[in-house]
Amino acid sequence: MTRVLPLSGRDLFWPPADELTEAAERIRARLGDWPPTHAPWRLCLTAPDAPNGGDLIIVADLQHHGEHVAKWLVQGAGVIEASDHAATLHLGGERYPLEGHLPDDWIAALAAFLDCGFEPHNALVLAMAWRDGDETANADAWPVDLSRFPRVPGLPRAPAQPFPRCPDRLGLYAVLPDAEWVERVLAFGVKTVQLRHKAADAGLAGEIARSVAAGRQHDAQVFINDHWQAALDAGAYGVHLGQEDLHTADLHKLNAAGIRVGLSTHGYYEMLVALHFRPSYLAFGAVFATTTKTLPTAPQGLARLARYVKLLDGVVPLVAIGGIDAQVLADVLATGVGSAAVVRAVTDAADPAAAVSALQHAFLQ
Repeated sequence: MTRVLPLSGRDLFWPPADELTEAAERIRARLGDWPPTHAPWRLCLTAPDAPNGGDLIIVADLQHHGEHVAKWLVQGAGVIEASDHAATLHLGGERYPLEGHLPDDWIAALAAFLDCGFEPHNALVLAMAWRDGDETANADAWPVDLSRFPRVPGLPRAPAQPFPRCPDRLGLYAVLPDAEWVERVLAFGVKTVQLRHKAADAGLAGEIARSVAAGRQHDAQVFINDHWQAALDAGAYGVHLGQEDLHTADLHKLNAAGIRVGLSTHGYYEMLVALHFRPSYLAFGAVFATTTKTLPTAPQGLARLARYVKLLDGVVPLVAIGGIDAQVLADVLATGVGSAAVVRAVTDAADPAAAVSALQHAFLQ
């Protein structure tokens, strides 16, 4: 008998739909244990009289609803335009288009993934990767077949060739503020570092040149955060870019130069965007809360990281980042991820050399 997980205490659908609720509960029961969501999402099959910030209104044709759509969005609701082979979410001033198969149970699956705490755009990706009957096939029905995932249309053309691949397991990945720290940490034996020198000031070129030279001296992989042209000019091993940089960096120029490119992701939708460009590695975060930068999303946690690793194992090297220190590193590595990026665990340590040694030891367990 197929288990169900009652999703009580709130309305899942408008108007109420017993069959959809039963299907959502049946699917949710096979998705594992997740903290209860605090977002009161409600999937609306018809527009409610008074939409609110928890409503996701599903329509077949956006133009048919004309001025109502703008009003719904201003009121804080989201709109999902869905057809047989595409779905686009409009929410919070952003547009999230997806192309792929929509199973008959996609709305019930969407409700189940929302209940797991996933943001609507990431839950929609997972719902489109769902297949009818998945909840009866395995005790754990989480989508882990990348070929079933949708694609993001309208992205800039990717380079003709994938970016050069990094080692599958980059190990300890130290993210450092300046060249002096890069030189110091490489001397401790770390083989993968990133120079995160945010200011594009007069000293930038010198910082990058020193870091690249130190990488060559220690036969290590030095990535430069954001400043792709300066990194290219200095002959850096690699560049790390955020999602926002995909619209400004010349990826074709970087690809032609043979430089490695790592991309940040914060969930399934950004994962699909990043995979389109076939990067050298993907960074997934923030795993835990961090004070080193403003986060675009809530901390992802270990459960999401483990699912991400299972989906992309053998596809692209992965780096976990965000709030990782010696106390949690073993738990992070237990997910199977091949690399973990650290910042304050090294730069704020009373004895950086001892801190690095302890962190390196965790990778040998």
